[in-house]
Amino acid sequence: MSEVLWDTVIIGGGAAGLSAGVVLARARFATLVVDGGAPRNGPADHMHGYLTRDGMAPREFVATGQDEFTRFGGTLVRASVIDARRASDGTFELRLDDNRALRARSVLVATGLTDELPAIPGLSERWASEVHHCPHCHGYEVRGRAIAVIGSTMAAVSTHLAALMRRYSSSVTFCVNGAEVDTAQRQRLTAYGVRLIDARVTRVATSAGTAGGDPVAIELDNGETVACEAVFVAPRPVPHDTILTTLGAGRDPVSGLVAVDSHGATNVPGVWAAGNVVNPRAQVVAAAGAGSTAAINMTGWLLERELSAAVPADGRGVGGAL
Repeated sequence: MSEVLWDTVIIGGGAAGLSAGVVLARARFATLVVDGGAPRNGPADHMHGYLTRDGMAPREFVATGQDEFTRFGGTLVRASVIDARRASDGTFELRLDDNRALRARSVLVATGLTDELPAIPGLSERWASEVHHCPHCHGYEVRGRAIAVIGSTMAAVSTHLAALMRRYSSSVTFCVNGAEVDTAQRQRLTAYGVRLIDARVTRVATSAGTAGGDPVAIELDNGETVACEAVFVAPRPVPHDTILTTLGAGRDPVSGLVAVDSHGATNVPGVWAAGNVVNPRAQVVAAAGAGSTAAINMTGWLLERELSAAVPADGRGVGGAL
């Protein structure tokens, strides 16, 4: 594979990467998607908020996308990119975890992120089943139930989450858990019907209630237990952006994320990024849109270089005309 010069290599085969791959493959560019097979929403049974795809299983979504991508002539490789560099001729050299090498004229990074949960026993075991982070993805499915929000180091997001969940249920308990919530925020939440508890969360367990009762028990360090039917928490997003920074992509000084323009282009010519790796709040549909937008921009960039290369050094075009 090191002998092939791909028009583009897409790192990451989720919604952003596969959507970009379809656009580029349909434009007849030699496109390779490298995917490690661990999507952010992989643990979830269903995804929501994607027009015509609501309720679809993430694995089914990815499998359908892979089939569509390869049907248009794209190539898919199951691996992870562990290193990247720019060659002296301006192309990119990528090293895979199976020691294979790739060469490409352009690169799109769509590697997503990891949701770093608070270190609370029992929380990660219930992730994507009873424990969620996105109200727009899962709030409607738990409407009318007893909901608990656990505060995290993402204090502003935790507070917003507690308020927003009140739109879905009249029974919302905000276990502040050390999150910084000022007096004004507390007054607003209380007035809005959210119950606040300041004790620390020590464990999340299966409720010992009767059949049909509340399935989750949030244990607090003051001895109290909060019974609920769904838990929401704001994890700390950790973008998988090492390849981007290795290639020299700069970060936004405010967000700390790798900076991209409205087309997904980084400050490194030939390098784009899309999806959760540069936008942690992007849902599946938004990530897919960002991938498509980046790919369309990439086709123009690649085409411009082909047009320039088509002109001979003496400046004469076809037929020798100046």
